[in-house]
Amino acid sequence: MRSIFLPKPLLTAALGSVVALAAVGTQSAHATTTPTRAAATTTASAASARTAAVHTTSREAAVRNARAAKAVTRARVAEARFLELAHLFAQSCEPQVLTAVGHATSEPAPDHTLPVLADPVPLTPEEACAAERHQLRISKAFSGKETATYEQMRDRLTTLQYPEARIHRVANFAGRPVVRLDLRVGAEHLALEVTDIGQGVMVRAFGAPQGWMVTDVRLQRQLDRPTS
Repeated sequence: MRSIFLPKPLLTAALGSVVALAAVGTQSAHATTTPTRAAATTTASAASARTAAVHTTSREAAVRNARAAKAVTRARVAEARFLELAHLFAQSCEPQVLTAVGHATSEPAPDHTLPVLADPVPLTPEEACAAERHQLRISKAFSGKETATYEQMRDRLTTLQYPEARIHRVANFAGRPVVRLDLRVGAEHLALEVTDIGQGVMVRAFGAPQGWMVTDVRLQRQLDRPTS
């Protein structure tokens, strides 16, 4: 076969073209690979951020649920202890109820279309007996102690096994905190108004009609401290 000889200048030019094409190919491959890796890194970082956000949200939700569950448990325990106390007082008053004369008068259903307060209803002999026991233990617990704020009065009442849900704040009287305790169980009417009088409290019992808040019962203010 006959060989073809290229002149040296043409051979040199041809070899230069091959080297140039190889270099362009390498640069193109590198340029294609680099953005792909950067995109993959960005995607992984975004996924990690989303995962971390989901984990944080889950932890926060778990903490909120745990706190809510503890609050519900505390409220249930407080209510159960109060019911035990109320049942104990009711049992201690039963002998007096058997010999007592009188019944609770029925109150008309409240007309919520009128912006009026409810009048107190009479207490049954059993309720009046239980009221005396509540009044005595509260008066003893507050005797000689300063309760200048509603929070102090509420905290001391909760230590006496009165649930916070049954303690209702009303307007201060002569600058002193006043609360009302809803002691009704079932169809009962017993409620108390506790007024701070400085180094002690004045405790007044009244009957709260069914269907009304104890704070919506109209009571006349007692200006003088009780003598006994």
